Amino acid sequence: MRIEGKEYRTIWFENNVVKIIDQTKLPHQFVIKELQTVNDAINAIKIMEVRGAPLIGGTAAYGLALAVQENNNPEFLKKSAEELIQSRPTAINLKWAVDRMIKKLVGINSDQVLSTALNEAKEICDEDEKFCENIGINGLKIIEEIYYKKKDTVNILTHCNAGWLATINWGTATSPIYHAHKKGIPIHVWVDETRPRNQGANLTSYELNEEEIPNTIIADNTGGILMQRGEVDVCIVGTDRTLSNGDVCNKIGTYLKALAAHDNNIPFYVALPSSTIDWDIKNSKDIPIEERNSEELSHVEGIDENNEIKKVLIYPNKSKAMNLAFDVTPAKYVTGLITERGISEASSEGLKKLFK
Repeated sequence: MRIEGKEYRTIWFENNVVKIIDQTKLPHQFVIKELQTVNDAINAIKIMEVRGAPLIGGTAAYGLALAVQENNNPEFLKKSAEELIQSRPTAINLKWAVDRMIKKLVGINSDQVLSTALNEAKEICDEDEKFCENIGINGLKIIEEIYYKKKDTVNILTHCNAGWLATINWGTATSPIYHAHKKGIPIHVWVDETRPRNQGANLTSYELNEEEIPNTIIADNTGGILMQRGEVDVCIVGTDRTLSNGDVCNKIGTYLKALAAHDNNIPFYVALPSSTIDWDIKNSKDIPIEERNSEELSHVEGIDENNEIKKVLIYPNKSKAMNLAFDVTPAKYVTGLITERGISEASSEGLKKLFK
């Protein structure tokens, strides 16, 4: 997708380093950062220079390639894999990508292991880009159906950033939006600000602006009244881990949007590549929910009058804060799952029909 008219992917390998778009600097500064070691990759995931389940997976894959480049030793690779998996525990794509890389590298001759690692990491990223493009093609049908019935602008509400910045390209929740826009369907997106890190305001609105798609940032608690007023036609969100029964783990606040959509008879779709499906955990209570530093709540970043990014405290000094990063939306509140293979019911039976 585009930034200032130039096409980018979110991660790539060039001149023996991995290059990423530093998302902690957006939307005020566009910075391409170099990752030279596996610790660089781990840190980029931890502090969210890269974020979004598919992109975290791609970064972990390239992180292992950097580990091989740094120290071609099986024990170092094993340790690197374990540390990558622990860097952010909720997004299943991370473990999926690491396991796939390790499986590919087992038994490879030492003189071939780096090229094999780099090729597999690139394949993981290329595959995700294609999956996200197909998610858009499949999700486009939903938007088309609403437009042909309404004969007017389709208002879509999304939460957090499930855009191309969260993937390798296209995005998950945004991919149907981009495909509809390219087809000439009038679109307007309600963008949840998405506290605490404001990924909606800082990232989703930013990338929609670059693609010239009309959008409006709203406070996280505004979606309900917009639904009551009939100003939302459909909700489309992403997911960091979807269980085989259709339960969806996504950015905190997703559950409340699903409840509001259910109460107002508004379709609520979740867009995801198959790498985000957890086929092993059967009970959503067993999903590891990441609790992040409370400073993400107590402090906000912005740009001051000198065009410098500043962090300021907004809470009383003695106040405590809890920062749970994700919640779980039960399958019964999900209208459908938009995947690279098609749209399914949010159920074991629905997913099994697509992924036998």
